[in-house]
Order: sequence, then structure tokens, then C-alpha cells
Amino acid sequence: MNIAIVGAGNVAWHLAQALQAAGHSIAVVYSRTKQHSEALARQLPGAVSTQSLDFRSTAVDVVLIAVPDQALDDVVKELKTPAGVVVAHTSGSQPLTVLETIAGANYGVFYPLQTFSKQAPVNLQHVPILVEGNTEETTNKLEQLAKSISLQVERVTSEKRKQLHLAAIFACNFTNHLLGISHELLREAGLPLNLLQPLIQETIKKATAHDPYTVQTGPAIRHDHNVIEEHLHQLASQPQLQEIYKLLTQSIQDKSTGK
Repeated sequence: MNIAIVGAGNVAWHLAQALQAAGHSIAVVYSRTKQHSEALARQLPGAVSTQSLDFRSTAVDVVLIAVPDQALDDVVKELKTPAGVVVAHTSGSQPLTVLETIAGANYGVFYPLQTFSKQAPVNLQHVPILVEGNTEETTNKLEQLAKSISLQVERVTSEKRKQLHLAAIFACNFTNHLLGISHELLREAGLPLNLLQPLIQETIKKATAHDPYTVQTGPAIRHDHNVIEEHLHQLASQPQLQEIYKLLTQSIQDKSTGK
């Protein structure tokens, strides 16, 4: 397929190169920032960069919009495509219908469920891609495109995808933030960060092999009030972290008692 990529951030960076490697042709890369679109286009033989969202004279089958959610409405307002082209966004939280005002286009969702950074390689074959289309034909086309780069492709409605995205925020973003807090606490004590690595790896291993609630450990689930109070005392000078500790402790205890 001939594809236009709208966006040059982390998601666009990985998707565009994976699609090109799978035999598709990336015809054009759009970004508001010229140097960003040019940087991605250089990774894609034959691609050109542009700051225009008018693709009416460009021979493309699919336009993939990989921009932050807050930029999506503006892109949709400006985007112009040849009739019959499939336009799909890559957002986990935005509904299918956000694209319905694009004149003459079929529209859908092409959501890769993964965290992306330009510096970190990702094997998209093992990344779930969730697709949805406004017609069966559109869904089939997006499904075919997704299967060319991923071994796990699912049709998921906008409502279920929103719930999946929420779950992913807890599993990925919040977990990563908590790991950042733990590293900060180690740095304050002058301790090496690698001391936590075996614990982190075992925690993830158990949580993916079992229901995480059934393998919960620590002072909260044991109701070890002396340890909990000591930890809260240690965090007395950091009231925000103290509040996070209290909320998570209470949540663990509530789940263990079926509340």
C-alpha cells in the first residue's frame, strides 16, 4: 500500500519504518516542524517531507495520523485526501467518529498498544494492534495492513479501546512513574539503582503469570502497621509521596478484603 504519515513523533517513527520494511511505500511524511518531517523521511527511501495536509494530488491508499490527541482535531480540520482513501488515527483514547468529517474518506483506527521512544527499538511483530473502521471494507483494509507488521491484530470498538487505554495507563505510565519515584529514593540514599533490578523483574514476571492481586506482597497486604507508620514518617518531608503511599496502601488493603 502507498501510505502518508501525519506526524513525526515516537509512534510515527516506529510505524513508518515497520510498514516500509514490510513492503509498503511511505510516500509522504507530514509534520508542522520541517526538521522533524525531514528527519523521518530520511529513514524512508522514496518518502518526501511536507508541511501541507493537502494530499489530494498524492497517490496514497492510507493516511495514518500519529499525532498527540490534543492535535488531532486541528489535523482533521485541515486534512484533504483523494476520494476513497482510508484515514486512520493511532490514538488509544479518541473515538472512531473524530474522523467522520473528513470529506470523501473512509476512516478508522490503527492503535498499536505499546510505549514508544525513538531511541528504543521495538519489534512490532509482538505489539498488539487494535483496528476499527467505519465500514467492513475499511476494517478489512486496516486489518490487512496491521497483519503485515504484527502477529496480534484485534478488532476492538471505540468504547472497549478506551477501557483498554485506561488499563494501559495504569500498567505502563503509572508503573513507570512509580519506578521513577523508587529510583529517586535510592539516589537520595546514595544507593545504586541496580539493586532494584531483580525485584522489578520478578514482580513483572509474577504479575504476568498470575492474577496480580493474588501475588501481592508487602506491608500493606500484611497490615503491618508498624512498618507502614515508619515509611510514612520517612516521607514526612515529602507530603505528595506520603499521600501516594497512603492511597496505594489503602487500595491494596481494600482489594485484599474484597471492598
